[in-house]
Amino acid sequence: MGGENGGEVGKNGRRKFAVLLCAEESEYVKKVYGGYFKVFVGLLGEEGETWDVYRAARRELPCMEDVGTYDGFVITGSCNDAHGDDQWINDLVSFLKALDSLKKKVLGVCFGHQILSRALGGKTGRAKKGWDIGVTCIHPTHSTIKLLASLRIPSHLPVIECHRDEVGEDGQRTQPSCVLSSIHSAHADVPLAVQVWQLPPHAEVMACSETTGVEMFRCGDHIMGIQGHPEYNKEILLHLVDRLLQRNLIQVPCIHRSFLF
Repeated sequence: MGGENGGEVGKNGRRKFAVLLCAEESEYVKKVYGGYFKVFVGLLGEEGETWDVYRAARRELPCMEDVGTYDGFVITGSCNDAHGDDQWINDLVSFLKALDSLKKKVLGVCFGHQILSRALGGKTGRAKKGWDIGVTCIHPTHSTIKLLASLRIPSHLPVIECHRDEVGEDGQRTQPSCVLSSIHSAHADVPLAVQVWQLPPHAEVMACSETTGVEMFRCGDHIMGIQGHPEYNKEILLHLVDRLLQRNLIQVPCIHRSFLF
């Protein structure tokens, strides 16, 4: 059910993608940007493509009969917990398991990153260091830099973050290899915490940061999760921070990194 066409972006194109919208949008985002769907299409879309949106948080997902018509799927952020038990979250987990079995290409962002991990057998939970809001310097692994050599990804990459959950833990204390290298950032004097992770089976860490051991991961050539928000700009982040402050969900000390713009 559901599935609104992107219209302006290649209605008659050969390649077809779907955004699974997991958040209720604010009036600001709808008025200024036309909604998060258009924000994602603006970031990822190319001429000649068709993009649809399904409001997953309202239990709208593509019918399995239609899945084969899509080249890939994008899962957005959400104010809900990826480890929650809401019916729409359970439905989404089942749907993502089906996409994985079909080797469909899926990109998860923030909540999408976390729910992908859960669906594929990993763990998610509250970040031990609490909220991470603002600009964080993430560090791609050597294998990631080599894999994406054509994109010329730097070894230190600033990314906007806004989350308090993360891909979670098992009983083995490990330090991600990309954290062991020298870190040059505004927070290089902060002691690096030992991170404890449980990724889905056969998953690979692609990037980490001082605060989050799994900033990016992939499973095979078809699944990728990103904890940060490449789709955000300064205005979207500051609007979101204002909403969180108004609802007393965060305190001012949580947002010091947002001043690094």
